[in-house]
Amino acid sequence: MLSRIGAPCAWIPHSVAKNTSFSCITNAPIVRPMTLATERSTPDQFWSDAACHLVRYGGSFTPEIIDRAAGSFVYTADGRRILDFTSGQMSAILGHCHPAIVETVQREIARLDHLFSGMLSRSVVDLARRLAESLPAPLEKALLLTTGAESNEAAIRMAKLVTGKHEIVAFAKSWHGMTHAAAAATYSAGHRGYGPTPGNFAIPTPNPYRPDFTTADGELDWQRQLDYGFALVDAQSSGSLAACIVEPILSSGGIIEPPPGYFVALARKCRERGMLLIVDEAQTGLCRTGMWYAFERDGIVPDILTLSKTLGAGLPLAAMITTEDIEQRAHALGYLFYTTHVSDPLVAAVGNTVLDVLQQEQMDVRARELGEFLRAGLLDIRDRHAVVGDVRGRGLMQGIELVRDRETREGSDVLGAHVTRRCLELGLHMNVVQLPGMGSTFRIAPPLTTTRDELALGLEILDQAISEAPPS
Repeated sequence: MLSRIGAPCAWIPHSVAKNTSFSCITNAPIVRPMTLATERSTPDQFWSDAACHLVRYGGSFTPEIIDRAAGSFVYTADGRRILDFTSGQMSAILGHCHPAIVETVQREIARLDHLFSGMLSRSVVDLARRLAESLPAPLEKALLLTTGAESNEAAIRMAKLVTGKHEIVAFAKSWHGMTHAAAAATYSAGHRGYGPTPGNFAIPTPNPYRPDFTTADGELDWQRQLDYGFALVDAQSSGSLAACIVEPILSSGGIIEPPPGYFVALARKCRERGMLLIVDEAQTGLCRTGMWYAFERDGIVPDILTLSKTLGAGLPLAAMITTEDIEQRAHALGYLFYTTHVSDPLVAAVGNTVLDVLQQEQMDVRARELGEFLRAGLLDIRDRHAVVGDVRGRGLMQGIELVRDRETREGSDVLGAHVTRRCLELGLHMNVVQLPGMGSTFRIAPPLTTTRDELALGLEILDQAISEAPPS
């Protein structure tokens, strides 16, 4: 006999739960027939069902029932409009329900949705070719997948095979995904309690706002920090260093951008050790930072590039892109990454449409110009509020960090949570880094299709929320 145990109602959003009583606890057998998808629940039943039937997989859920989305806004079931300053999960780069994306999905779902993984469609081959055309040589071989974690998994697996080694290096505040190898290279969260991940090493994150190695004038001495980090790696390595995987701007790590020159020096460290350099541009790729690819600022070309979130504009599409030489070596060694949705035609067609829009509307230029407007507004907020310690980032991927004190630079998760809640009440969704000790850093990544008026509205709401925050 099936029964329900526990008290799942404890995680219902507080603003919903405080006036409502829910319970899933019963000893009766489940005899209710399955409901139809067309049967809409009441708000109370919605939250009760959520408490009873959803696995909690991270931070708390936003206490709103989202009914639809369009452009830069999402709309709740009760008709409230919320400005989305994070493009969904940093993915809806063209805004929600972009007409070109909608038209592509409607057209392609009726003619070619999914295929056997060994079959190819024109949309897949076209997307692989066009990604190669958008990238510097010799990056020209693409594997089309679904998520950022999967593309990083594929990249790490390829790096291990072609080098014949198994050790992976990543930043200490990295986030590369929650599948096995990707999670093993993720240090900002998720390690505790899941068992050992041998052969994985962290190096210090070069954070100019919080320098650990400093020059005589107090600035970050990133070269000395990098030397120290790799000295520790060398001391721990068994001599089997395969790759280093990095984000050009660490997003979950707190919108941290390593200084110019850092990645050139990092690439040199990799070459000296026979390692491959993997650059994870899940959030920075495809015009968001004001360039097609964020790594271009640094004058490097990675051995393997991974794309995801922005490539599908909100749909599950990712890519691993590498050189012909590496692909040939991997193939000769029997590289295997055969998945259910590899080379799926529907999302590949969407990816082609994304590239069309980015190219035709010069979204790299748009992101730079809007990014300057956004940065000016954020700097103005910083200048008027002592609790804003830093503004950082590029293009339409920027962040602010709230602090208790500008001198000590001590962050405040409590203040971050308060501003997040107040922004939502005022009609702005702000994505605070939901990690202990990092809850005072906001990630701001509106769609590239956003307008100046929408940015101004978001800045106005953010300014008001910070103004109303209690003393930290």
